[in-house]
Amino acid sequence: MKISYNWLKQLIDIQESPEEVGKLLTATGLEVEGIDPVERVKGGLEGIVVGEVLTCEPFTVKEKTLHLTTVDTGSGEPSSIVCGAANVAAGQKVIVATVGATIYPTEGEPFTIGKRKVYGQPSEGMICAEDEIGIGHSHAGIMVLDTDLPNGTPAAQYFGVLPDYVIEIGLTPNRADAASHLGVARDLKAVWGRELTKPSVAAFDQLPVTNLSSPIEVTVENTEAAPRYAGVCLAGLTVSESPEWLKEKLQAVGVRSINNIVDITNFICHELGQPLHAFDAAKITGNKVIVKNLPEGTPFVTLDGVERKLSARDLMICDAEEPMCIGGVFGGTKSGVTESTTAIFLESAYFSPASIRKTGTFHTLKTDASFRFERGTDPNMPIYALKRAALLILEVAGGHIASDVVDIYLNPIPNHEVAVKYRNIDRLIGKSLDHDLIKQILTSLDIEIQNETPEGFLASVAPYRVDVTREADIVEEILRIYGFDNIELSEHLSANFLSGFPLVDPDKQKLRIANILAGNGFNETMTNSLTKPAYNEAVRASLVGEDVVMLNPLSEDLSVMRQTMLFSGLETLAYNLNRRQRDLKICEFGKTYHKVEGKYKDVAHLVLLMAGHQQAESWVAKDQKLAFQDLASMVHLVLSAFRVQGVEKQEIQDKTVFEYGLTYTVKKKPVVSFGQVKGKHTKMLDIKQPVFYADFDWAYLLKQYQDKVRFTEVSKYPEVRRDLSLVLDKTVSFEQIRQLAQKYERNLLTNVNVFDVYEGENIGADKKSYSVSFTLQDTEQTLTDKVIDKTMQKLMMAFEKELGAVIRK
Repeated sequence: MKISYNWLKQLIDIQESPEEVGKLLTATGLEVEGIDPVERVKGGLEGIVVGEVLTCEPFTVKEKTLHLTTVDTGSGEPSSIVCGAANVAAGQKVIVATVGATIYPTEGEPFTIGKRKVYGQPSEGMICAEDEIGIGHSHAGIMVLDTDLPNGTPAAQYFGVLPDYVIEIGLTPNRADAASHLGVARDLKAVWGRELTKPSVAAFDQLPVTNLSSPIEVTVENTEAAPRYAGVCLAGLTVSESPEWLKEKLQAVGVRSINNIVDITNFICHELGQPLHAFDAAKITGNKVIVKNLPEGTPFVTLDGVERKLSARDLMICDAEEPMCIGGVFGGTKSGVTESTTAIFLESAYFSPASIRKTGTFHTLKTDASFRFERGTDPNMPIYALKRAALLILEVAGGHIASDVVDIYLNPIPNHEVAVKYRNIDRLIGKSLDHDLIKQILTSLDIEIQNETPEGFLASVAPYRVDVTREADIVEEILRIYGFDNIELSEHLSANFLSGFPLVDPDKQKLRIANILAGNGFNETMTNSLTKPAYNEAVRASLVGEDVVMLNPLSEDLSVMRQTMLFSGLETLAYNLNRRQRDLKICEFGKTYHKVEGKYKDVAHLVLLMAGHQQAESWVAKDQKLAFQDLASMVHLVLSAFRVQGVEKQEIQDKTVFEYGLTYTVKKKPVVSFGQVKGKHTKMLDIKQPVFYADFDWAYLLKQYQDKVRFTEVSKYPEVRRDLSLVLDKTVSFEQIRQLAQKYERNLLTNVNVFDVYEGENIGADKKSYSVSFTLQDTEQTLTDKVIDKTMQKLMMAFEKELGAVIRK
């Protein structure tokens, strides 16, 4: 959200610099993301001053009359300047671009003024026309000023081109009250204790009312979606270009000027946070404004020229025959203000945030109005804003009030009443504050103190503070104005207390693993926890519990919470693959959500997804597609980073998610499952290449972290390798071979590895041959052939007895 520094100064006295204001706003909870200068005129008229022509002598060159002038620019010695304008004369006050100034013409490229000779005459500056310095379009001659300003006065001062700054605020959804210059000024008022200068609208009530020949009749059929609806008619208007002050204000906050009527409604939206809408009164059929819902599928063409099919929930502003506007969201093409408009119906309303949010989401429309209405505007603001806007419209467009103010507000929205205990304020802040200071802070925030006792009070909060409804919210308001930096570190804190924190810091470990993965080519993503029901259904057999279903889904595609991280990752892969990102490695720390026996729970995950090639093709390496072992090496990398002990491997039995893969368990509980994703899942996202996926139980993985590193001395005695070829049933896995070997030989066996697998009719259709290497080593002595043979004989007997192996010679 953009806030103009100069605009803010019209609402509250500000002596502080824009940077100081930015720091203060951030400290109070309105995070300032940037402060940028705004130039009404390109270059800010830097180096351009008011001067006085002392002498003016004409001379002719090639039948062209020029003038050699001397000009006092307030810098000491007068400057000699050649001027070609016919209207230059001695004694005039003029605008002079001095040597070194860069000027930006209304049309054409900028250029810098230097010392030069013009037809042999010295020239040390330029006497300017308005188009030459970008403040207008006239080139009829130089500007002759009617002013007593001293020579050398900056032209920016003469033209009122004051420097402005745009303060960019990252507005959080809860601070709807601060979505305007008035809202930001209220926070500054509370911190500084200064008066707020709210524009007066008293003059509106003194203006005569000349009713339209056919007055507008207003009816609100849906008061739940439109609790308050107000309006007034203005007539005798002239629609034209807006005055400069109005265009400057809107330009500063990034709003394009349209015409004087529409610009005033936009001005009020950004000044007061109250969206308005102006209807051409002549286009209101039957002179009726009806606020209601229309049947599902009703067509309506919005201002952007798009025909939209309405939802039955959309609140529409209609005339006697057809809809004119999607209430609080977007206007229609037929009722808008044009150059021929002479009378308007000016709307100011409070719409239900839920209603506007649903409509905006349904039509994928986001406007300045819907941004504010869906967060919650001030239900007490519509009449003030209406009068303020009417006065400004009469100022810039002429005309008169043509009706009484209509205000339909059947069920006024009351203040929030919050019971507050002083002891809870002290407890939550961590410091005892003086009760008078607490009351002073709350009063400065327009929070009324009622029914005070020594123990506490009742806080009455205006309804525009939609985020202040609980005791904790009141405490937060006190704290942000008092200042977080003013809370001292408690004397009760000690090293012993701090040592009570868990040894495994989840955030620290998350950052550490993310950095490790990033160093191995992964990009971290963050995806939506809401997903399509079809995704959960696709892997239903592997899920636990029921889906967590949204009560008010934004759309059918976001109607349930995910029970698997797989499809969030596949969507990310598909998005990037469709944009010709060939080789992808992504990781995500996220949660899945489950409803088990009526109770809700969430599970933390770390997932890895890989697709494409191992590395980019180069002169030293050809394309090589990613394979299962590439993913396995990344899984081992993560496990080794946590120094996980006692990992057992088993082939994935549930093939709902994977074509094939492994599950690693610790103490019989899975810590990670990984493998190649089933093709039917990748096809759902139109992914045509293999995708490898690993899913870690993040919470369980954190519990396995070993903070102490154990070092083992490297044996100085040689290791010995022996190979065996085992013919086994196809149902026997290599992991069973490895575990059995380690069971029978714990002391000498350091590694078991499979280096070849063979299947063929010559060994049997239901058989498989493993070629396995065994590495033996003794840390105390060199192994003898006798010990080696005895060990291998023991292993072979175990394989034959327990696995039914046939040892191939």
